[in-house]
Amino acid sequence: MGFPDRIERTLQLAHPPERVWAALTTAEGLGTWLGNTAEVDLRVGGQAKVSWDSGDTATLTIERIEPPHVFGYTWPVNGLSDSDPRRTYVEFTLEPAGTGTTLTMVETGFAQLPDADEHKTAYAGNTQGWTNELGELVAYLDGHA
Repeated sequence: MGFPDRIERTLQLAHPPERVWAALTTAEGLGTWLGNTAEVDLRVGGQAKVSWDSGDTATLTIERIEPPHVFGYTWPVNGLSDSDPRRTYVEFTLEPAGTGTTLTMVETGFAQLPDADEHKTAYAGNTQGWTNELGELVAYLDGHA
């Protein structure tokens, strides 16, 4: 049996899709809940650069944009060097739900890590990471009404 390949989370948010979209795709949004600062070139093939106060950075390459419903990007695999060409794909899907939004986040691509230690580092790290980051997304949305 292979290693798990996907992390999936679904959240019910009390904000309309347009607000959630802005939180996912703007420098202010990404630079508040995902990192500490961000720069975003919002186009397919564009990049979002996210930085943390710790000095860590991540470069997201935007792969899919369907405002305000689908935002997808690839980014480096947790635990591998930035020069490693392997990436995971993250896709956010937003669906209207009453006056709010159902947000589904799926990250795939972990099966490309055949080494058990690499897979464990990446998969476990991102599983915990998404729990923390999506909590920060909710706090950001709730705090910026």
